Amino acid sequence: MMAAPNLAEVARPAPGGTLLIGCGALAREMLALIEAHGWRDMAVTCLPAHYHNTPQKIPAAVQAKIRENRDRYARIFVLYGDCGTGGLLDAVLAEEGVARIPGPHCYQFYAGTADFTRLMEAEPGSFFLTDYLARHFERLIIEGLGLDRHPELRDDYFGNYSKLIYLAQREDAGLRAAARAAAARLGLAYEYRLTGYGEMAGFLAGVAGAAS
Repeated sequence: MMAAPNLAEVARPAPGGTLLIGCGALAREMLALIEAHGWRDMAVTCLPAHYHNTPQKIPAAVQAKIRENRDRYARIFVLYGDCGTGGLLDAVLAEEGVARIPGPHCYQFYAGTADFTRLMEAEPGSFFLTDYLARHFERLIIEGLGLDRHPELRDDYFGNYSKLIYLAQREDAGLRAAARAAAARLGLAYEYRLTGYGEMAGFLAGVAGAAS
């Protein structure tokens, strides 16, 4: 399995190219796409994935990254959904003149907007995992919500959900088993969908095309 990237600076070519400012939960996938397509002028810097627990930190942290790097790169793009900021991230990006990948969160752009809409219409009570969340389920969900210490709280947190849907970025038997076990642990039905990189791939291809 690929080693976890350094979330502070996971890739940095010579200045003058394109900087991607992303969520740490997307770092592995961003690097995989860059490597697969040979986009050597793209640098990646990420904020900690746990900012999703305190989304009010995201807009200011992204803005700081933009301002730290504006003079070093010809182009800057952001790989975040709104991610619970209530439009505050978009307000910052409008102020800075920087574009982000469209969508409210990574579940939508991994699944694809049309498919995600159909999923939510078919089963509004769906809880989603990505590769990152399947990999770190114990730390982020079980320990993060205190269910390791207070398992009786499970139904308080997940009683309104009926299904866990694993949106997989790549085929991985270990992660698939982990996701299925996570569904069982939460008392939810399980569904697997191999989405690949979804709309992230198209967004980065567009960034690369604009740069060229």
